[in-house]
Order: sequence, then C-alpha cells, then structure tokens
Amino acid sequence: MGINSTDTAYAFGQLGSGFVDDAGAFTPPAGKVIIAIQFLADATLTVLTPDATQGNDAAFFGIATQVAGNGTNSETVASNNIFPKGLTIYGRWTAVTAAADADGGIICYFGE
Repeated sequence: MGINSTDTAYAFGQLGSGFVDDAGAFTPPAGKVIIAIQFLADATLTVLTPDATQGNDAAFFGIATQVAGNGTNSETVASNNIFPKGLTIYGRWTAVTAAADADGGIICYFGE
C-alpha cells in the first residue's frame, strides 16, 4: 500500500522543476524554493543562495557566509568548485547560477 503524504510528494520534486543550460540567474516560482539540483555535466556555480527563512537551526550551504547551523568547519562553495555530472545536491536555495553549458546544464527541483 502506498503512502499518501504531501511530505513525501514534496521531497521528490512533484512541485515542479526547471532546466538551465546558460549562465543566467535562475530563481524558482513565487512561494517555492529549490530543494535539489541535478548536474547533467560537470559544472561550476557562481551563485548558490541558501534559503534563510529556516533560521540558523536549518542552514544550507551556498556561496555566502556560513552560519552556526552549517556546522563546525563548514565552508562556502567557491566559484571554482566543480560539481560532477550525475551528482544531485539537496537543500533549500532561492537562486542558482551555473556556468553556461549548452551540452549539459542543471535541473532544479522545487519544494515549499
């Protein structure tokens, strides 16, 4: 028997997704955040903005100043860090910009 749970549905991207393969800034639709980013080719990010609405108790890494909720010795993402093809990262972000890649790109999955 399946589970009829909105928590389960939201965790797997049923609230939509967006595809990006250029260097434009990507933001999710109003009322949503990016909860997962799938890399279709090796990529670097120039923007990765953590969702700050959860406070320091539920902090998410990004290209920004780290907070206590990120844990001891957590570091920011540098623009030269390479995220490999096939990797999916999970968290809550309000914006992302990847280097242009016409042969790859990223898929951003939405949550609330």
